[in-house]
Amino acid sequence: MSSFDYDVAVLGGGPGGYVAAIRAAQLGNKVAIVESNDLGGVCLNWGCIPTKALLKNAQVFDYIKNSKKYGINIDSYEVNWSKVIKRSRDVSKRLSKGIEYLIKKNKITYLPKRGVLFDKNTISLDNDETLKAAKIIIATGSSPKKIPIFKVDKKVVITSREAMVLDEIPKDLVIIGAGAIGVEFAHLYNTFGSNVTLIEGLDRIVPNEDEDISKELASIFTKRKINVLTGCKVDKIDKNKKHATVYIDGKDSIKADKVLIAVGVTGNINNIGLEDLNIKTKDGFISVNEKMQTNIDSIYAIGDVCGPPLLAHVASFEGVLAAEHLSGETVDPMTYDNVPGCTYCQPEIASVGYTEKQALDKGYSVKVGKFPFSALGKALADGNRDGFVKIIYDEKYGELLGCHIIGDNATNIISEISIARNLETTFTEILKTIHPHPTLSEAIQEATAQAFGEAIHI
Repeated sequence: MSSFDYDVAVLGGGPGGYVAAIRAAQLGNKVAIVESNDLGGVCLNWGCIPTKALLKNAQVFDYIKNSKKYGINIDSYEVNWSKVIKRSRDVSKRLSKGIEYLIKKNKITYLPKRGVLFDKNTISLDNDETLKAAKIIIATGSSPKKIPIFKVDKKVVITSREAMVLDEIPKDLVIIGAGAIGVEFAHLYNTFGSNVTLIEGLDRIVPNEDEDISKELASIFTKRKINVLTGCKVDKIDKNKKHATVYIDGKDSIKADKVLIAVGVTGNINNIGLEDLNIKTKDGFISVNEKMQTNIDSIYAIGDVCGPPLLAHVASFEGVLAAEHLSGETVDPMTYDNVPGCTYCQPEIASVGYTEKQALDKGYSVKVGKFPFSALGKALADGNRDGFVKIIYDEKYGELLGCHIIGDNATNIISEISIARNLETTFTEILKTIHPHPTLSEAIQEATAQAFGEAIHI
């Protein structure tokens, strides 16, 4: 008989961990998942899903406030903020229960405990029990970075977690960090009436995006009276029980009811037994090979805990790959050159592949096409004309190098480009594929035509 309790044990039940557990079980393994908090991890409970529910509420509220442009007069309305928050929490709870069902359906043992690595095949649990597994997958996720000068008290100086369950809408809100989390909350609270100041240390907001995307979003935010400050260094934050003052080098101080710290995350690598096993880490994340193995062959790591890109869909993909590899399946090595990124402010942002600058830096001669949604019938009919599609091709071979979208439903449109790049598509296939009319996806074909001098509608 095997000396192991399980074939596979997964430490962490987020979008990487529970997906890895299910795939491992599908491949015939006896699987356990160890998770001390609710299944679904930060993404489902305190990240991706509840924020999108809140942002949907913001969209509905925006429609109500601007209903007259659609010929509908709504003279009286009010926001019940507690119900806005409750809807977000209810959505998360429902999905978490759904994951519990999937775990049971796949005959996976769910251990709602805290686990720590003891040796290469053993996890110690918080009640002095242990479990032994032939293979272990670490999927412990990430947490907001702790910056010493930003002393988070979770009341006045807060993280995204507290920002999702505030008792009331802050009159004045400062957000430090203008990546995806920062701009999503800037959009959310601006829509609900907060005076928002968005501070970014680099020279542009959403700095990982193509420069044209950053410029467009900054322009849109400024029109909406969001105070956008870039290239700024925050020296300190003074606070009392109700308010805070943010001091910025070379600029006037800003007073706020809440200060949201959104300066990134770091892997949850502390106090899980890595040091005792000499598992290698770098820059706050676990080091892995292209099959998601750590330097100990029986231990894998997936998702945020092993580094960027810190995205739920990447964690799930890595989880499937790890489960298949440890089960003896043939897998392609993990690569990160075709990972779509999505930001759910309004307008939405979605991108995949190289930015224009990255393509030029790599030595490509490029053809760039750009098509505004304001020239697209479906966008005008919907009443959401902001933004554009920017698409980048290699001039020599016509290879699709990257695409960057800012506009309504950008996060749904980007999948076409991800599939196209995976199939090594050139501009010809995009240009000669009939896109339905009227749709927002037409902008991809139109931008491609513009890149090669064949534009019809601009």
